[in-house]
Amino acid sequence: MPLKKICQQLNFIKQCRRYHLSLWQCPSFLIVLIDLIIISAMLSTYLVATKYTEQPEIVALIVIGVTTILTIISYFIIQGFEQLAEANQLKSEFVNIVSHQLRTPLTIIKWTINLMMKQTDNLPEKQLEKLKTIKENNQRMTDLVNDLLNVSRIEQGKLGLQPEKVALKEVIQNLIKDYLPLAKASNISLSLETDKNIPLISIDSQGIKVVLQNLIDNAIRYIKNKGQVKISLKRKKGLIKCQVQDNGVGIPPEDQRKIFQKFFRSRNIMKYQTEGTGLGLFISKSIIEASGGKIGFKSQEDKGSIFWFEIPIK
Repeated sequence: MPLKKICQQLNFIKQCRRYHLSLWQCPSFLIVLIDLIIISAMLSTYLVATKYTEQPEIVALIVIGVTTILTIISYFIIQGFEQLAEANQLKSEFVNIVSHQLRTPLTIIKWTINLMMKQTDNLPEKQLEKLKTIKENNQRMTDLVNDLLNVSRIEQGKLGLQPEKVALKEVIQNLIKDYLPLAKASNISLSLETDKNIPLISIDSQGIKVVLQNLIDNAIRYIKNKGQVKISLKRKKGLIKCQVQDNGVGIPPEDQRKIFQKFFRSRNIMKYQTEGTGLGLFISKSIIEASGGKIGFKSQEDKGSIFWFEIPIK
């Protein structure tokens, strides 16, 4: 760990302000304090014991006193952790409630726009373009709400995956059809390479669709000019391995360890694609791991990335 990071960890005042806690409620400060007291107690007990060997009651009183102090400090540490845990729980519940409340009006707006766009004979071209813009932004907001709802469920351990038999090849083929217009508009080719007789896997159908959407969408959007996205599906010793490869902007080495964190977007990506929440890969990782699988990637800046995941067949 670099010296700078160690110094940041030891900056108790900054950490306490970050969590809006007093110094005596800040876990990081209290843990260091209790360690110092333990060390002091050990040294003091040793010195007193060597000096008052004929009066063990003095040593016993010192040990009792130190133990009492440590118990009090431990209580404050537990209280600090409980407050942080409670605040995190309240935050997750708030996001969950707000996301549910937002979904209904967004869905109504979507239905209304679709109904109006069906009546294109009576609409001027300019109004139709405005409706398309509203529809795109409505979909963007809906995607954001869905991502926040999924994050809230993940944090509360209520992702609610319901495994069923899924033909992964068919799911990918349908998604390629959906993304083909976007890929063509960006001058990008989409291809699928798959082994024969890929078996069905037991997984949540909507969950695996979200994972694939995130990987394919990222691959297309982070290619600067003309490019290609190659999707492969292989069978490998009781596993199904899916891989999405692109020749896009790639991920800088210093950002790669954070790529699956919430709200994280690498710096070079922000230059080419300002839109995005940084939640897609976090959600994808949670879904894959909850399904008993693994997810990972290889990337080189300015040359492209390969994102992959493995799912057990049984």
